Amino acid sequence: MTGIEHITQTFERKMSQGRAALMPYYTLGFPDRATSLRVVEAIATSGADLIELGVPFSDPLADGPTIQASTQKALENGMNMEACLALTRQLRERGVRQPLMLMGYYNPILAYGVETFVSEAAEAGADGFIVPDLPPEEAEQMVTSCQIHGRALIYLLAPTSTPERCTLVAQRSAGFIYLVSVTGVTGARAALPSDLEKFVGRVRSTSDKPLAVGFGISTPEQAAAVGDLADGVIVGSALIKTVSEARDPVASAAAFVSSLAGALSPEQVIQ
Repeated sequence: MTGIEHITQTFERKMSQGRAALMPYYTLGFPDRATSLRVVEAIATSGADLIELGVPFSDPLADGPTIQASTQKALENGMNMEACLALTRQLRERGVRQPLMLMGYYNPILAYGVETFVSEAAEAGADGFIVPDLPPEEAEQMVTSCQIHGRALIYLLAPTSTPERCTLVAQRSAGFIYLVSVTGVTGARAALPSDLEKFVGRVRSTSDKPLAVGFGISTPEQAAAVGDLADGVIVGSALIKTVSEARDPVASAAAFVSSLAGALSPEQVIQ
């Protein structure tokens, strides 16, 4: 099975169950390598349908202070591309079966070698890539490597994206389309944008690919509201914050993800 097929089948299965897919984000190497492995293992058994693995970078332009702090700590721990690929491989060896998306920025990928990165990531068990600073117009080399290895390259759309941009991304994004709920960086927010439903509907009119919404989702109630609109719910900063503040990071991460998954269940009613 290719990575694209793995992702597509996961979304199809969730849709057949009448619920959105849950995709937590977690920074590899935070607060240390061993703990990050245990956290991802825990969320994989607590309701995550897909998992976004953060590749630390010194200039994460799309990330807010919470994720920036986690990536800085991971870099201080010596995390680099080789270490991220090694942890991805270890997760597969430890039995994590969900689609794994490597989320990172293009400079480290380019420095590592695009074909080498995609090839080694595919061998390690990654199903696809989210590269926020790689626009479709400049992604030919990455697209070619992803096609060779059957991996998904995911593009992002923002509320400010033009109709032309929405059409382009709808055509070129593989697996699903990542919708940024706000014009800004990642981070937990008190309320969802008032125009989110309109934004999702606008993109939905251009594509039948699954739509996953991220940025600013921090509570089960917000996850449930987004799950009513979209096919996928992405939660990152709130999970990192939970781990950062916990005495038992693994147990706290598992409990938090379980609460999000419970909110997305069709029979769950949020009071």
